[in-house]
Amino acid sequence: MTEGLLGRLGGRGHTSANFAVASSEEEWRRKLTPAQYRVLREHGTERAGSSPLDKEYGDGVYRCAGCGQPLFASGTKFNSGTGWPSFWAPVDQAVETQTDRGLFMTRTEVHCSRCGGHLGHVFDDGPQPTGLRYCMNGAALDFHRGEKPPEASDGDPPPTN
Repeated sequence: MTEGLLGRLGGRGHTSANFAVASSEEEWRRKLTPAQYRVLREHGTERAGSSPLDKEYGDGVYRCAGCGQPLFASGTKFNSGTGWPSFWAPVDQAVETQTDRGLFMTRTEVHCSRCGGHLGHVFDDGPQPTGLRYCMNGAALDFHRGEKPPEASDGDPPPTN
């Protein structure tokens, strides 16, 4: 909860005009659960171990809970031992990053490239082949069991539905 408050006070809110999916804060509040809103729109962080998606290892695709964009294929998920769903790579062009200097440290924030929703952070202590750990909030994700990830393309964005 603190990170959400600090995010608001630190001016890290989203300007929807920069993203393909744009809604007013009132529309986001109606569409999302309170936990999803706190994470996706206020940069909150759920408690470690609180998301059932941390222990989900079925085949499928993890989509943005805000706009439905495919973000991670289940084949890139691994057990990081952190209590948050972790992946070593996103779907091509599905996420963007920015520097997060909140909570007296510098981290790399990950957000959905389609709606700007805050997903979590990326760290350089993950497994090969990337060496990255995309540490995501389960509240920011919807798991679609059995769905196949979009094919990588030559510069074209992945399909959104």
